[in-house]
Amino acid sequence: MRDELAKKNIFVGGKGGVGKSTSAAAIAWRAAKSGENTLLISTDPAHNLGDIFGQRIGGMTKKVAENLSALEIDPEVETSNYIKSVKENIKGVVHSHMMEEVHRQLDTAKASPGADEAALFDKLISIILEESGNFDKLIFDTAPTGHTIRLLSLPELMGVWIEGLLQRRRKTNENYTQLLNDGEPIEDPIYDVLRNRQERFSKAREILLNPSTTGFIFVLNPERLPILETKKAINLLDKYHLHVKSLLINKVLPEQSDGGFFLKRKQHEKKYITMIEETFSNQHLIYIPLFPHDITSEEQLDQFSNHFVEEMKQT
Repeated sequence: MRDELAKKNIFVGGKGGVGKSTSAAAIAWRAAKSGENTLLISTDPAHNLGDIFGQRIGGMTKKVAENLSALEIDPEVETSNYIKSVKENIKGVVHSHMMEEVHRQLDTAKASPGADEAALFDKLISIILEESGNFDKLIFDTAPTGHTIRLLSLPELMGVWIEGLLQRRRKTNENYTQLLNDGEPIEDPIYDVLRNRQERFSKAREILLNPSTTGFIFVLNPERLPILETKKAINLLDKYHLHVKSLLINKVLPEQSDGGFFLKRKQHEKKYITMIEETFSNQHLIYIPLFPHDITSEEQLDQFSNHFVEEMKQT
Protein backbone atom coordinates (compact mmCIF):
# COMPACT_ATOMS: atom_id res chain seq x y z
CA MET A 1 0.00 0.00 0.00
CA ARG A 2 2.95 2.30 0.66
CA ASP A 3 3.85 2.14 -3.05
CA GLU A 4 0.28 2.86 -4.18
CA LEU A 5 -0.12 5.86 -1.89
CA ALA A 6 3.20 7.26 -3.10
CA LYS A 7 1.99 7.51 -6.70
CA LYS A 8 1.05 10.82 -8.27
CA ASN A 9 -2.30 9.68 -9.71
CA ILE A 10 -4.57 7.44 -7.63
CA PHE A 11 -7.96 6.17 -8.81
CA VAL A 12 -10.30 4.95 -6.06
CA GLY A 13 -13.14 2.72 -7.29
CA GLY A 14 -15.70 0.20 -6.11
CA LYS A 15 -19.37 -0.64 -5.83
CA GLY A 16 -21.79 2.10 -4.84
CA GLY A 17 -22.15 2.57 -1.09
CA VAL A 18 -18.94 0.84 0.02
CA GLY A 19 -17.18 4.05 1.09
CA LYS A 20 -15.25 5.16 -2.03
CA SER A 21 -15.63 8.87 -1.38
CA THR A 22 -14.63 8.58 2.26
CA SER A 23 -11.59 6.46 1.31
CA ALA A 24 -10.55 8.86 -1.48
CA ALA A 25 -10.98 11.84 0.86
CA ALA A 26 -8.91 10.12 3.58
CA ILE A 27 -6.11 9.30 1.11
CA ALA A 28 -6.12 12.90 -0.14
CA TRP A 29 -6.25 14.24 3.42
CA ARG A 30 -3.26 12.15 4.47
CA ALA A 31 -1.27 13.26 1.40
CA ALA A 32 -2.08 16.93 2.07
CA LYS A 33 -1.19 16.56 5.74
CA SER A 34 2.21 15.17 4.75
CA GLY A 35 2.87 18.38 2.80
CA GLU A 36 1.89 17.30 -0.73
CA ASN A 37 -0.20 19.79 -2.70
CA THR A 38 -3.20 17.55 -3.50
CA LEU A 39 -6.24 17.78 -5.77
CA LEU A 40 -9.20 15.52 -4.98
CA ILE A 41 -11.50 14.99 -7.99
CA SER A 42 -14.97 13.43 -7.86
CA THR A 43 -16.36 11.88 -11.05
CA ASP A 44 -19.30 10.28 -9.25
CA PRO A 45 -22.62 11.98 -10.19
CA ALA A 46 -23.76 11.45 -6.57
CA HIS A 47 -21.04 13.76 -5.23
CA ASN A 48 -20.25 13.22 -1.54
CA LEU A 49 -17.08 15.27 -1.09
CA GLY A 50 -19.01 18.39 -0.11
CA ASP A 51 -20.76 16.45 2.66
CA ILE A 52 -17.46 15.03 3.94
CA PHE A 53 -15.76 18.43 4.10
CA GLY A 54 -18.90 20.28 5.21
CA GLN A 55 -18.83 22.81 2.38
CA ARG A 56 -20.08 23.30 -1.15
CA ILE A 57 -17.44 22.34 -3.73
CA GLY A 58 -18.94 22.28 -7.24
CA GLY A 59 -17.29 22.31 -10.64
CA MET A 60 -14.47 24.77 -9.94
CA THR A 61 -11.29 23.81 -8.08
CA LYS A 62 -11.74 24.90 -4.48
CA LYS A 63 -9.33 24.85 -1.55
CA VAL A 64 -10.92 22.83 1.28
CA ALA A 65 -7.93 22.55 3.65
CA GLU A 66 -4.23 23.29 3.81
CA ASN A 67 -2.51 21.70 0.78
CA LEU A 68 -5.85 20.22 -0.30
CA SER A 69 -8.17 21.33 -3.11
CA ALA A 70 -11.27 19.55 -4.43
CA LEU A 71 -13.34 19.49 -7.61
CA GLU A 72 -16.68 17.81 -8.38
CA ILE A 73 -17.11 17.15 -12.11
CA ASP A 74 -20.69 17.51 -13.32
CA PRO A 75 -21.18 15.13 -16.31
CA GLU A 76 -24.10 17.22 -17.65
CA VAL A 77 -22.06 20.43 -17.65
CA GLU A 78 -19.06 18.66 -19.19
CA THR A 79 -21.25 17.14 -21.92
CA SER A 80 -22.53 20.63 -22.83
CA ASN A 81 -18.96 21.96 -22.87
CA TYR A 82 -17.84 19.01 -24.96
CA ILE A 83 -20.58 19.55 -27.59
CA LYS A 84 -19.77 23.27 -27.61
CA SER A 85 -16.09 22.50 -28.34
CA VAL A 86 -17.11 20.21 -31.22
CA LYS A 87 -19.21 23.03 -32.68
CA GLU A 88 -16.19 25.32 -32.46
CA ASN A 89 -13.99 22.76 -34.19
CA ILE A 90 -16.26 22.46 -37.21
CA LYS A 91 -16.53 26.20 -37.83
CA GLY A 92 -15.22 26.93 -41.30
CA VAL A 93 -15.33 23.23 -42.19
CA VAL A 94 -19.07 22.73 -42.70
CA HIS A 95 -20.91 24.88 -45.24
CA SER A 96 -22.88 27.68 -43.59
CA HIS A 97 -26.23 26.44 -44.95
CA MET A 98 -25.64 23.08 -43.23
CA MET A 99 -24.57 24.45 -39.85
CA GLU A 100 -28.08 24.60 -38.41
CA GLU A 101 -28.69 20.91 -39.18
CA VAL A 102 -25.25 19.90 -37.87
CA HIS A 103 -25.87 21.82 -34.64
CA ARG A 104 -29.25 20.12 -34.29
CA GLN A 105 -27.61 16.72 -34.67
CA LEU A 106 -24.94 17.58 -32.11
CA ASP A 107 -27.53 18.81 -29.61
CA THR A 108 -29.40 15.53 -30.07
CA ALA A 109 -26.15 13.64 -29.46
CA LYS A 110 -25.97 15.14 -25.94
CA ALA A 111 -28.65 12.68 -24.89
CA SER A 112 -27.12 9.67 -26.61
CA PRO A 113 -25.65 6.76 -24.61
CA GLY A 114 -22.00 7.30 -23.76
CA ALA A 115 -22.01 11.06 -24.43
CA ASP A 116 -21.55 11.91 -20.75
CA GLU A 117 -18.74 9.36 -20.37
CA ALA A 118 -16.92 10.73 -23.44
CA ALA A 119 -17.25 14.26 -22.05
CA LEU A 120 -16.18 13.15 -18.58
CA PHE A 121 -13.16 11.38 -20.01
CA ASP A 122 -12.25 14.50 -21.98
CA LYS A 123 -12.32 16.48 -18.72
CA LEU A 124 -10.21 13.86 -16.96
CA ILE A 125 -7.61 14.01 -19.72
CA SER A 126 -7.45 17.79 -19.28
CA ILE A 127 -6.95 17.40 -15.53
CA ILE A 128 -4.29 14.68 -15.89
CA LEU A 129 -2.35 16.52 -18.59
CA GLU A 130 -2.82 20.12 -17.47
CA GLU A 131 -3.08 20.01 -13.66
CA SER A 132 -0.11 17.70 -13.12
CA GLY A 133 2.24 20.67 -13.01
CA ASN A 134 0.12 22.44 -10.38
CA PHE A 135 -0.28 19.56 -7.90
CA ASP A 136 1.93 16.90 -6.35
CA LYS A 137 -0.89 14.38 -6.25
CA LEU A 138 -4.23 13.79 -8.02
CA ILE A 139 -6.80 11.57 -6.26
CA PHE A 140 -9.85 10.48 -8.29
CA ASP A 141 -13.03 9.48 -6.49
CA THR A 142 -14.68 7.56 -9.32
CA ALA A 143 -18.28 6.59 -10.09
CA PRO A 144 -19.55 3.05 -9.27
CA THR A 145 -17.63 0.14 -10.77
CA GLY A 146 -19.25 -0.19 -14.22
CA HIS A 147 -18.76 3.50 -15.02
CA THR A 148 -15.18 3.37 -13.75
CA ILE A 149 -14.29 0.46 -16.03
CA ARG A 150 -15.78 2.16 -19.10
CA LEU A 151 -14.01 5.39 -18.19
CA LEU A 152 -10.60 3.79 -17.71
CA SER A 153 -10.90 1.64 -20.84
CA LEU A 154 -11.77 4.63 -23.04
CA PRO A 155 -8.16 5.64 -23.88
CA GLU A 156 -7.57 2.34 -25.66
CA LEU A 157 -11.01 2.16 -27.30
CA MET A 158 -11.01 5.80 -28.41
CA GLY A 159 -7.43 5.48 -29.64
CA VAL A 160 -8.37 2.62 -31.97
CA TRP A 161 -11.49 4.46 -33.17
CA ILE A 162 -9.64 7.70 -33.91
CA GLU A 163 -6.84 5.83 -35.73
CA GLY A 164 -9.52 4.37 -38.02
CA LEU A 165 -10.94 7.84 -38.67
CA LEU A 166 -7.47 9.21 -39.41
CA GLN A 167 -6.78 6.46 -41.92
CA ARG A 168 -10.02 7.25 -43.75
CA ARG A 169 -9.24 10.99 -43.74
CA ARG A 170 -5.74 10.29 -45.12
CA LYS A 171 -7.19 8.19 -47.93
CA THR A 172 -9.76 10.87 -48.75
CA ASN A 173 -7.08 13.56 -48.82
CA GLU A 174 -4.88 11.46 -51.12
CA ASN A 175 -7.78 10.97 -53.53
CA TYR A 176 -8.53 14.71 -53.56
CA THR A 177 -4.85 15.51 -54.18
CA GLN A 178 -4.76 13.10 -57.14
CA LEU A 179 -7.95 14.60 -58.58
CA LEU A 180 -6.49 18.11 -58.38
CA ASN A 181 -3.44 16.92 -60.36
CA ASP A 182 -1.13 19.38 -58.63
CA GLY A 183 0.29 16.97 -56.09
CA GLU A 184 -0.06 19.53 -53.29
CA PRO A 185 -1.60 18.21 -50.03
CA ILE A 186 -4.90 19.83 -49.18
CA GLU A 187 -5.63 21.49 -45.83
CA ASP A 188 -7.90 19.39 -43.65
CA PRO A 189 -8.83 20.99 -40.29
CA ILE A 190 -10.80 17.90 -39.28
CA TYR A 191 -7.69 15.77 -39.74
CA ASP A 192 -5.75 18.21 -37.54
CA VAL A 193 -8.41 18.02 -34.80
CA LEU A 194 -8.37 14.22 -34.90
CA ARG A 195 -4.56 14.14 -34.72
CA ASN A 196 -4.63 16.47 -31.71
CA ARG A 197 -7.18 14.29 -29.93
CA GLN A 198 -5.21 11.16 -30.77
CA GLU A 199 -2.09 12.68 -29.20
CA ARG A 200 -4.01 13.64 -26.03
CA PHE A 201 -5.53 10.14 -25.74
CA SER A 202 -2.11 8.62 -26.29
CA LYS A 203 -0.53 10.75 -23.55
CA ALA A 204 -3.38 9.96 -21.13
CA ARG A 205 -3.13 6.24 -21.88
CA GLU A 206 0.63 6.34 -21.32
CA ILE A 207 0.09 7.93 -17.89
CA LEU A 208 -2.67 5.49 -16.90
CA LEU A 209 -0.55 2.50 -17.89
CA ASN A 210 2.56 3.73 -16.07
CA PRO A 211 2.67 1.79 -12.76
CA SER A 212 5.27 4.16 -11.34
CA THR A 213 2.94 7.18 -11.55
CA THR A 214 -0.61 5.76 -11.47
CA GLY A 215 -2.26 3.42 -8.98
CA PHE A 216 -5.71 1.85 -8.68
CA ILE A 217 -7.29 1.13 -5.31
CA PHE A 218 -10.68 -0.58 -4.96
CA VAL A 219 -12.90 -0.35 -1.89
CA LEU A 220 -15.27 -3.12 -0.86
CA ASN A 221 -17.20 -4.32 2.16
CA PRO A 222 -16.99 -7.88 3.52
CA GLU A 223 -20.20 -8.87 1.74
CA ARG A 224 -20.95 -11.19 -1.16
CA LEU A 225 -21.99 -8.72 -3.89
CA PRO A 226 -19.10 -6.24 -3.42
CA ILE A 227 -16.65 -9.17 -3.48
CA LEU A 228 -18.07 -10.57 -6.73
CA GLU A 229 -18.26 -7.14 -8.38
CA THR A 230 -14.70 -6.29 -7.37
CA LYS A 231 -13.41 -9.60 -8.74
CA LYS A 232 -15.08 -8.94 -12.12
CA ALA A 233 -13.76 -5.38 -12.20
CA ILE A 234 -10.17 -6.42 -11.45
CA ASN A 235 -10.26 -9.14 -14.12
CA LEU A 236 -11.67 -6.74 -16.72
CA LEU A 237 -9.20 -3.96 -15.93
CA ASP A 238 -6.37 -6.51 -16.20
CA LYS A 239 -7.35 -7.00 -19.85
CA TYR A 240 -6.66 -3.30 -20.42
CA HIS A 241 -3.33 -3.62 -18.56
CA LEU A 242 -4.69 -1.59 -15.62
CA HIS A 243 -3.77 -3.54 -12.50
CA VAL A 244 -5.44 -3.10 -9.11
CA LYS A 245 -2.84 -3.93 -6.48
CA SER A 246 -4.50 -2.70 -3.28
CA LEU A 247 -7.94 -3.19 -1.74
CA LEU A 248 -9.52 -1.38 1.19
CA ILE A 249 -11.86 -3.67 3.10
CA ASN A 250 -14.15 -1.09 4.67
CA LYS A 251 -16.73 -1.27 7.49
CA VAL A 252 -15.28 -4.38 9.18
CA LEU A 253 -17.03 -5.07 12.52
CA PRO A 254 -14.72 -4.64 15.53
CA GLU A 255 -13.65 -7.81 17.38
CA GLN A 256 -15.24 -6.59 20.60
CA SER A 257 -18.75 -6.45 19.11
CA ASP A 258 -21.34 -7.00 21.86
CA GLY A 259 -24.84 -8.39 21.72
CA GLY A 260 -26.32 -11.44 20.03
CA PHE A 261 -27.03 -9.65 16.75
CA PHE A 262 -23.46 -8.34 16.33
CA LEU A 263 -21.87 -11.63 17.39
CA LYS A 264 -23.94 -13.46 14.78
CA ARG A 265 -23.14 -10.80 12.20
CA LYS A 266 -19.42 -11.09 13.04
CA GLN A 267 -19.54 -14.84 12.44
CA HIS A 268 -21.28 -14.22 9.12
CA GLU A 269 -18.64 -11.63 8.22
CA LYS A 270 -15.72 -13.99 8.91
CA LYS A 271 -16.62 -16.27 6.00
CA TYR A 272 -16.54 -13.25 3.67
CA ILE A 273 -13.18 -12.15 5.07
CA THR A 274 -11.90 -15.65 4.26
CA MET A 275 -13.45 -15.37 0.78
CA ILE A 276 -11.71 -12.01 0.25
CA GLU A 277 -8.32 -13.39 1.30
CA GLU A 278 -8.67 -16.38 -1.01
CA THR A 279 -10.08 -14.42 -3.98
CA PHE A 280 -7.63 -11.51 -3.79
CA SER A 281 -4.41 -13.27 -2.82
CA ASN A 282 -2.49 -11.12 -5.33
CA GLN A 283 -3.70 -7.83 -3.85
CA HIS A 284 -2.56 -6.02 -0.73
CA LEU A 285 -5.50 -5.92 1.70
CA ILE A 286 -6.09 -3.15 4.23
CA TYR A 287 -8.90 -3.52 6.76
CA ILE A 288 -10.83 -0.45 7.91
CA PRO A 289 -13.19 -0.89 10.88
CA LEU A 290 -16.82 0.17 10.94
CA PHE A 291 -16.93 3.53 12.70
CA PRO A 292 -19.81 4.43 15.03
CA HIS A 293 -20.25 7.71 13.14
CA ASP A 294 -20.08 9.18 9.64
CA ILE A 295 -16.74 10.62 8.52
CA THR A 296 -17.54 14.33 8.32
CA SER A 297 -14.68 16.15 10.06
CA GLU A 298 -10.93 16.57 9.82
CA GLU A 299 -10.47 14.66 13.08
CA GLN A 300 -12.52 11.73 11.72
CA LEU A 301 -10.57 11.75 8.42
CA ASP A 302 -7.45 11.50 10.58
CA GLN A 303 -8.87 8.46 12.38
CA PHE A 304 -9.81 6.80 9.10
CA SER A 305 -6.48 7.52 7.38
CA ASN A 306 -4.48 6.34 10.41
CA HIS A 307 -5.25 2.80 9.27
CA PHE A 308 -3.27 3.42 6.07
CA VAL A 309 -0.36 4.69 8.15
CA GLU A 310 -0.38 1.66 10.45
CA GLU A 311 -0.38 -0.66 7.43
CA MET A 312 2.48 1.29 5.84
CA LYS A 313 4.55 0.83 9.00
CA GLN A 314 4.10 -2.93 8.71
CA THR A 315 5.08 -3.15 5.01
